[in-house]
Amino acid sequence: MKKLGTFLLGLFCLIYILNPGAGIFELIPDNLPLIGNLDEAAAVATLLICLKSIGINLSDLFRHGNDPGNNNIHGK
Repeated sequence: MKKLGTFLLGLFCLIYILNPGAGIFELIPDNLPLIGNLDEAAAVATLLICLKSIGINLSDLFRHGNDPGNNNIHGK
């Protein structure tokens, strides 16, 4: 049941980020200075947390240290 809730929350966040209504449904309007994009940032953070909880860790895609083809060209 917890996995289903996590999946549904992640799906809602993904739909909110893709914004199929072209801005008709906004929690915080984007034209407000400084805080206009906080709802999208919260949706992205929540989506990443949901993905990590179901076993998909996107931060592993951006790590350079565990690349098997890394030739260590920087001399570190």
